[in-house]
Amino acid sequence: MKLLMNRRLASALLAALLSPLAWGQGFPSKPLRIIVPFGAGGVADLTARTVAQKLSQSLGQPVVIENKPGAGGVVASDAVAKAEPDGHTLLLMSNASAISATLFKSLPYDTARDLTPVSTLGFFDLAIVTPADSKFKNLADLLTYAKANPGKLNIGSINIGSTQNLAAELFKAHAGADMQIVPFNGTPAVINALRGGQIDAALEILAPVMTQIQAKALRALAVTSEKRSVLLPDVPTAKESGMAGYVASSWNALAVPARTPKDVVAKLNREIVAAVNAPDVKKRLQDMNIEARSSTPEQAQEFFLGEIKRWGDVIQRAHIPRQ
Repeated sequence: MKLLMNRRLASALLAALLSPLAWGQGFPSKPLRIIVPFGAGGVADLTARTVAQKLSQSLGQPVVIENKPGAGGVVASDAVAKAEPDGHTLLLMSNASAISATLFKSLPYDTARDLTPVSTLGFFDLAIVTPADSKFKNLADLLTYAKANPGKLNIGSINIGSTQNLAAELFKAHAGADMQIVPFNGTPAVINALRGGQIDAALEILAPVMTQIQAKALRALAVTSEKRSVLLPDVPTAKESGMAGYVASSWNALAVPARTPKDVVAKLNREIVAAVNAPDVKKRLQDMNIEARSSTPEQAQEFFLGEIKRWGDVIQRAHIPRQ
């Protein structure tokens, strides 16, 4: 009888240890890291820090931001893909995560196989801007000129392969006009080129150029999101301005190594969703022109795979050489 009881006890203990619930109950057991593939102070970094602060409160563990910029996000993604799959190391994903899957000839990891999206965090607008004294008063003016003067309209963006650059290439394709996409090394250089008359327009994330727009140094012709920006409610979308089907937004999400236990992913998802939808977090993100938007892991995965295909098609159509 005693031997039978011992066997039953051992079996019950083994089942408990192997149960997925056992993992979730012990998580988190140490501080979490969110690895951000951008430098400190940018929109993505501030998004991560805003959500991390709320997560730290709910999880009862510090959530540390670790900035690893460089190589189109490959350095940061590789670090997370090869991290211990225990839920304590997360990656801040962005458009760059999807773009790099096609833009690079080879990666030290498989983007779709080695990373598991947990939830989206937020979406933010891009805008088509001109100098304040430009002859283009609206997007229709710009499109009319581009079609009547093939090859003469210059649109600036940051470096080739960036979200802004590919959004400009997508804009060119939807416009059906021959225009020049001119890449610059960073947003300040784009702004200087606009104000100096070196380019006619630019496609840039809205947040970094808002100060210039508010100071009336630049004019926003349109935003490229599905709906108007809360910061610029009088500025129409590109779709409203005659470019049916043209939408280009930037986004952030959180992901973990692919072999992370499902119950840990589920717990992280619950906490991230709660954090993103907390009124104070939504307000802080909105102040940065970010629409707080969470998702299930399945929705995040479907969205991410769709973004890989979407931007891969743009890269192919624009004949951008793989790096």
